[in-house]
Amino acid sequence: MEFHIRCEAKDIAPYVFVPGDHERAKKIAAHFDQAQLVSESRGYLVFTGTVDGIRMTVSSTGMGGPCAAICFEELGHLGANTFIRVGSCGTYQDNITCGDVIIATGTFRGGGTAHNYMPVPFPAVPSFEVTTALVKAAQKLGIPVHVGPGSSGDAFYGPKDAALQALLKQAGLLYREMESDTLFVLGAVRGWRTGALFACDGTATEVKPAWGEAAFRRGEENAIRIAIEAMKAIALDDASGKGGQM
Repeated sequence: MEFHIRCEAKDIAPYVFVPGDHERAKKIAAHFDQAQLVSESRGYLVFTGTVDGIRMTVSSTGMGGPCAAICFEELGHLGANTFIRVGSCGTYQDNITCGDVIIATGTFRGGGTAHNYMPVPFPAVPSFEVTTALVKAAQKLGIPVHVGPGSSGDAFYGPKDAALQALLKQAGLLYREMESDTLFVLGAVRGWRTGALFACDGTATEVKPAWGEAAFRRGEENAIRIAIEAMKAIALDDASGKGGQM
């Protein structure tokens, strides 16, 4: 029994979705067949079920690297080995708006939790296999996406370095959020497969505008559909012996 998520190995599938938001965890679980609430402890909400006969788990992580890292580690202790973060994000770029879906290719390490695992020069990048599966799933579903790098940070309301923000925008970063750097670095250290995609809930100049709420919710559902389709493909490749092959 893990200390914080209060689950046992029998409760957890190898394939796990890790949204920050508890309500989004419920929305992902609603796509499962025979979803069961496994645990609700210390702010972690865990469901396990099946999708087309493939056993999958979803666990909310809460906000920020410290809470997320505890969740990832304890899920990993119980046999989880493939993690897809289904999150929300802001953006640096003027051509991205509320409801757009972004697939991560790497994250600028502005958060602190991952520093306890690897020094800052170590890159925070998702698994190629998972990222490719997400892109292919979006194409299969006909959902347009942006694909590229972004940033993570710890202080949502903290003061921003304007010069750094301008530089990151100029360098082409697409998203800003709070957990993907932690997931990607832990994945490298622990040997997990990781990936992330986000529904954008703002613009380059507005944070979570009220006018964008409906569009964001549509993007959130699109991100969930893409993540589930990608996870199915990964699991089927594993079953056929193709997992990890190029």
